Amino acid sequence: MKKSLLNLALIGALLPATLMSHSVLAQDRPLLETTGVSQIQVEPDMAEINVEVSLSESDAKAAKAASDKAVAAFIERLLKAGVAKESIAAANLNLQPEYVYLKDKAPELKGYRASRSVTVLVKQLDQLNPILDSALIGGINKVNQINLKSSKEAEMRKQARQAAIEDAKQKASELAAGFGEKLDGVWSIRYFDQGPVRPVMYKAAMMAEGAINQSYEYGQVTFSDRVEVSYKLRD
Repeated sequence: MKKSLLNLALIGALLPATLMSHSVLAQDRPLLETTGVSQIQVEPDMAEINVEVSLSESDAKAAKAASDKAVAAFIERLLKAGVAKESIAAANLNLQPEYVYLKDKAPELKGYRASRSVTVLVKQLDQLNPILDSALIGGINKVNQINLKSSKEAEMRKQARQAAIEDAKQKASELAAGFGEKLDGVWSIRYFDQGPVRPVMYKAAMMAEGAINQSYEYGQVTFSDRVEVSYKLRD
């Protein structure tokens, strides 16, 4: 036990010294810090949509049955249209009582509202409008989200990362030359994995059937990256 405590004490004593040594070296050595950034935009070639059926009935069983029927019919139409089963995800039923609130009276049960959503990955954009039309003709009455994406996400992330690296290199080279200095290798690299890709998104609630038929201007999907680099300068 005493030996373990002694080892911990030694580690605790050495760690600050190591950190301080690294800090002192950084302070004693001239450094040039740069930040490389990048942004790549590509045309979307697929979409992820989320649609919903939301309806009220006098009793819970009827509300559930109507909601399930609309979702099942929509999924069947999707499968017949060639959408892969793994590209379809139906959420669980959400069932809530609805009350009428009158002044000076106890709340009166009006019925039950049932809602279920379906998320669909549309891998061909020319199928987007037909699929939305198919949703709205069979009981689905909400389009919650249309998220336009790129099937080349992994490749585009790599390109964005490499572009950020090249940007950092170029900035460091130009800055050093501008001040009459010369680079002497990399001292440190700080990189944080980027968050989700910024997709093109459309949102709508209770969209009319005719509104779906309009043409979308899809825009572009943006991939961005960032890297921070410290370069050593020659003494």
